[in-house]
Amino acid sequence: MAKISPLLKCKTEFVIGCSSLLNQRYFSVQSILNKKKLNDPLPVFDYGAHSERVRRVYAWGVAETGALGNYTAKLREKMKRLAEFYHHPIRLNFGQLYKVLDLACGYGFTAFAVEPDLLRGPHKVFGCGVNTDSQIGYHAPRRDHPLAILLNPAPIEIPFKDVKSKVTGLAAGRAHLLVLTDEGVFTLGNNAYGQCGRPVIEDEKYMGSRNIHCIRDVFGAKIRSVACGQDHSMFITQNGEVYACGWNADGQTAQNHFQSHFELRKVTGDIEGEEIVKVSSAGDCVLALNNKGEVFGWGNSEYGQLEADILQLSTSKYIKSTEALGKIVDIAAGGSFCMVLNDQGQVYVWGYGILGKGPKVEKSVQPTEIPPILFGKNEFQPNMKVTSVACGLHHLAALTNSGDLYTWGHNRGGCLGLGHENDQYFPFKVAIGAVTLKVSCGVDHTVALCKPY
Repeated sequence: MAKISPLLKCKTEFVIGCSSLLNQRYFSVQSILNKKKLNDPLPVFDYGAHSERVRRVYAWGVAETGALGNYTAKLREKMKRLAEFYHHPIRLNFGQLYKVLDLACGYGFTAFAVEPDLLRGPHKVFGCGVNTDSQIGYHAPRRDHPLAILLNPAPIEIPFKDVKSKVTGLAAGRAHLLVLTDEGVFTLGNNAYGQCGRPVIEDEKYMGSRNIHCIRDVFGAKIRSVACGQDHSMFITQNGEVYACGWNADGQTAQNHFQSHFELRKVTGDIEGEEIVKVSSAGDCVLALNNKGEVFGWGNSEYGQLEADILQLSTSKYIKSTEALGKIVDIAAGGSFCMVLNDQGQVYVWGYGILGKGPKVEKSVQPTEIPPILFGKNEFQPNMKVTSVACGLHHLAALTNSGDLYTWGHNRGGCLGLGHENDQYFPFKVAIGAVTLKVSCGVDHTVALCKPY
């Protein structure tokens, strides 16, 4: 066995001794630091969450009309022409410049109600898209050359009496717009059937028109809410009464006849004496909801969506088929179908079209439930439920309590926002990447008001 020299042994012992001393000092200092950390409060990290005031706007569907309002100089450099459609949500720059309060989709156009900005001007309503009937106001780059299409949101000059007046709601039809404010309802666009609530003028030219009509109240009652069908308008007063005007060939103004009229007339039938909280119409069929959760309907019923074997209802009727569905909290009436939501978050559909019940179910006379699992409810998310519903002529949408948006129906121009152009037979979640607050469906495009997560 080899012998270790005395010098090497001495050096080894010295190194081991120093190492032991260092270890003792390290553990001593570490124990002091640990004791200090236990007594100190933990640091709080602030990741800079977005303010509740922050809003985002997303749009998708047919873009040729300008209804998406996303045409920018940067986009113009990349493309020789405007894209025909976007089948996935795109975030609008407009939503970053203004705080959007409300929005409404018409047939090829979109209107936005915004909070006035001192830096950018006092404008409260903007519009983009088709403007052939001046439904989003008068816009001319030079005199006597009004624009028929606006590719970006532009301010609509509303003749307010008071600059402090607020816009509280919007509704859009085929070619007309209703703007609900503190001063009453301002109406723009096509008035061929009296849907703007003013006398019909023979051979009136709507292109380049500056005519904006104001309805201050209805027989002294303040207007609380507005809604548009294809070519008719509806107004809910403070006491819950419903008045209507415009196209009435299918009985959609519920006057016990089928003649159109421009005067605001009270809707007749079963809703008389009821306090109505919401009306809905995307075409010629109308649904109404009272404060007790009961549903009424009138207008086009050729697919039995209002009453079996009756093609047209010229007066409002209580829809008995919804009686066993529980308390209804939201409604949506499309071109050939109806949809309601009860207070348990259950969604029921009936009528004709893609109802969300699969490719083999095209018609249902009675309301049938769409399984809650299709809206994300499962054993891992037992509290998930739908909180509101909406629809266009041919497609449907639902919002959940988590801010998720589901769409289904005919996918014209990618208006479902699912990344393709195929029809969707079951509800499917839209990949927006934000909490959806409200959705509005046009005939071939959709716009959503959101907030960041």
